[in-house]
This record gives sequence, C-alpha cells and structure tokens, in this order.
Amino acid sequence: MSVTGAQSNGPFRIAIVGGGTAGWMAANLMQAAWRDRDVAITVVEAPDIGIIGVGEGSTPQLKAFFDGLGIDESAWMPACNATYKNGISFHRWSDAEGPASYFHPFPATIDAHTAPAFYFNSHYRRCGYDLEAHPDHFFLSAHLARNRLAPIGSENFPFQMAYGYHFDAYLVGAFLRKNAASDGVRHLEAEVSGVEVSATGDIERLRLKGGGDIEADFFVDATGFRSLLLQGALKAPFTSFADNLFADSAVVMPTPTDPTGLNAQTKATALSAGWAWDIPLTNRTGNGYVYSSQYLSADDAEEELRAHLGLLGSDVAARRLKMKVGQVAEHWRGNCLAVGLSQGFIEPLEATALHLVQSTVETFIDAFDGGGFTAARRSDFNKAVSRRFEGVRDYIVLHYQATKRRDTEYWRDNAANRKRSDRVERLVNCWATGGDLKREVAETGASDFYPLTSWICLLGGYGHYPAGDALRPPPPDIGGFDLSEIFEFVRRCGLNFPDHRRFIDQRA
Repeated sequence: MSVTGAQSNGPFRIAIVGGGTAGWMAANLMQAAWRDRDVAITVVEAPDIGIIGVGEGSTPQLKAFFDGLGIDESAWMPACNATYKNGISFHRWSDAEGPASYFHPFPATIDAHTAPAFYFNSHYRRCGYDLEAHPDHFFLSAHLARNRLAPIGSENFPFQMAYGYHFDAYLVGAFLRKNAASDGVRHLEAEVSGVEVSATGDIERLRLKGGGDIEADFFVDATGFRSLLLQGALKAPFTSFADNLFADSAVVMPTPTDPTGLNAQTKATALSAGWAWDIPLTNRTGNGYVYSSQYLSADDAEEELRAHLGLLGSDVAARRLKMKVGQVAEHWRGNCLAVGLSQGFIEPLEATALHLVQSTVETFIDAFDGGGFTAARRSDFNKAVSRRFEGVRDYIVLHYQATKRRDTEYWRDNAANRKRSDRVERLVNCWATGGDLKREVAETGASDFYPLTSWICLLGGYGHYPAGDALRPPPPDIGGFDLSEIFEFVRRCGLNFPDHRRFIDQRA
C-alpha cells in the first residue's frame, strides 16, 4: 500500500505514528481544528504494541478537551470506567512532627470566598504568628474529596467547580480512536519498520512491516519512549531531568474497588524510595509505586507495594515499567512533531501527562496555522513547549526538595539536593524569609504553570511554618478571619454535591 507524495492540488497529509491516548488526542484535536481545510489525517497504529497508561488521572484541562470536541461526560466516562477527581491528597510526605497529609485543590471560583483567609494566615504564620494555615480547612474541593462527593453541584449552586478525572487509559484511547474515525480520520493498522529521511532533514516516508510505505507532508511521533521518528530517525537530543527527579521506574497492580464508597481524589502516599498512587475507577482501584532504581530493586519495590496494599503473598499480577524522565530539545523538528512519551515525560505525581499532550497539540495547531502550514513559527513553538515542561518539572521538584521525611537515604538525598532552577530557588527563599510570595510567583513566571494557591498549599501542607516556641499570638492590628465562619461556609456549600458513587451509578 502507498499514500502518494505531496501534490500541489492534493490534501495536506498528516501521518500520526502510534495510537494510544496521545496519538488519538492529537488526531481528534487536529481534525477538529482543520475539518474545513484540505487536510487528510492518517493514524498508523501497530495492533500488538501496548499502551503504557502510567497515570490514569488528569488535570482539569481534560474537561476542556472533551468539551471542545463536543463530547459529553455521559458519553465517554461510562465507556472508560471513569470517575471524578477533586484533586490529590499527599500522605506521609512530612516527618512525625509535620502534618500527616494535605490536599492539593483544583482552584475554583468559589474559592474567592475562602482563599484570601488562607493566603493571609499562611503569610503571617510564616512570619511567626500562631494562625491556622493548613490548606485542607479552606477549600471546598478538599471537603468534597474528604466526604467522597462528586464535584457536580446542584442546579441552585451557581458556581462551577474545577475537577479532573480518573480513567482507564487504554479505554480512553479506544474511545478517541472511534470518535476520530467517525470524524474522518483514517486508521491504518500496521507496524512501521523503517523511516526514510531526505537530504534536507525531513521525513519522506514510512516503510511498513510486510511491505508498502506511507508518504506524508507532516508526521506526528506518538510511538512512546522509543520515539521512533523524532529521536530515532531525526536524532533529536533528549535532556534528562534525572539530576533532580530521581524516579525512573514503577510497579503497578490493580485491586478491587473500595466497598465502603468511591473516593473522589487521587491519593499519593510516600514510601521508602518514592510514592504510591491510589486511583479509583468504577471497576477497580489502580495502584502503582513510582520509585528510583538507584535506591530500590524492582523485586523490593514490588514487595513494598504489596505490603502497602496488604497483598503480601497474594497472586495479584504486577506489571513493571521503566520511565525516561526529561524532554527532547526540540518538540518539533523538521516536518515532525512529537507528542506524549515521544516528546518527554515528567513523572506522574501531578498527573500532567495528558495535559502536556493537549497543550503541545493545541500550541502546535496555533503555530502551524499562524505560519501558513510552514515552519515559520517552529522556534517560538519549541520555546513555549519546553518552557511548559520546565514549569511542570519545577513544581514536581519542589515536592521532593521540600519534603520533611528523613527516614531513608532516598528522602534525605532529595531534601539535600540543590540542583534546581532559579525559579524554585527564589520561591523557596521567599517563603523562608516571609516575603511576598504572590509577587514572587508572578515575577518568576511560576503562575504561568500553577496558581499561587498550589505553591502555598505545597509548602504549607508539608508544614514549612514556624512551630512551638517560635510562634507568638498575633497582635490586634493584624486582625484576622473568623475561621468558624469559613468552616461553616465550606460545609454548607458541600450540601449541594452528591455522593460520588451514587452519582456515577446514576449516570452510567
């Protein structure tokens, strides 16, 4: 089989190599953007290459993705065993003297009524005044997660909550494949055996296993960590983040759903050489242990995860994965764009994998459109995507370097590691000296990736405040907020939200 070469009077041909969630997200977004243009999109997907599916969780941007495609939650969520995610709770990331856990909320409009009190108390707690500043008390999404409530308010509650999802990554890929095919995207089941590159450095054609080839004007690499096109054929360099993100491996296994109810949050629990996730789906709970192979063997990691789950001696099958953490130097090189694991990966602590795919493709569509389907805006695009990867990396790095755990060599080395960006350095110093964190977050560009609330919740949730004799009562001129009113406000707002399990079952 062969798709003929570029013709001046023919369609502009895009070949996406690799399916999975990343490849099919790209296909759907490009088809939606260029449906009225003379563009032909083909996804070449090998049927026997599996999907990694590490995270099975998302940020709120995934809702915008489905909304933009006109796909209702009632259509895709039941098909993908999906549940709602109010945010992430972090457990055991502090030592015995620090908070046992904290919840990272997704910022919502309703927070305008309570977040000012959190910012105020947090600032003056850093200055040594005895004010309540743990983030869990101030945000409605934390209340929803704690009480297993879905983030879909009743009709008389005029505020939209921000939320993500938990889902089966394989099923999401299958759903998006079906949606793209119904919208005109061609699906070709074949394995690419070779890539031909021209003297100008562009990809000319793909050779297929069993014979035949495919020619296109532009290629999208969605082949996972092997990055067959961008890193393989086009030799794009890869920049590792291993010097400040130690995790390079994972072991995963499922467990039955919780019979007492359906959680509406991701749980991230620190273990000896990394952390374990707990992700609730409608049909099972997804579990995994992200760890560093420098500090723990694969066998010991599996045993530790089984102990954590109460599965020692069980025959539940475990799957072991290797991770390549970092990013390519150029996400768009020649006539090839990389998406998903082909372009890079930042370990799944904040479930950013699909967000980075979505952001990359949307930014590419704007750049390619704006440049008249040429490489005119390629440099700006690469800078923007690399900057986003670095911004997400900085936030994840701070999780590890701000840890108060010191019980193993892994956690001690993380806390002692000072290989970090100037942005992280400035934020840490500002926090420690009682400075204006809002201004620092804005000036360093940190707010381009995570809002002020997230940075304060991280450092405050870990307990980076003066304590004990270092605290003094606030003077009258500082004033303060009536926390009982805030707690009651959050509680009464929560009355407008349904039980998570019941709501999911009713919509199935």
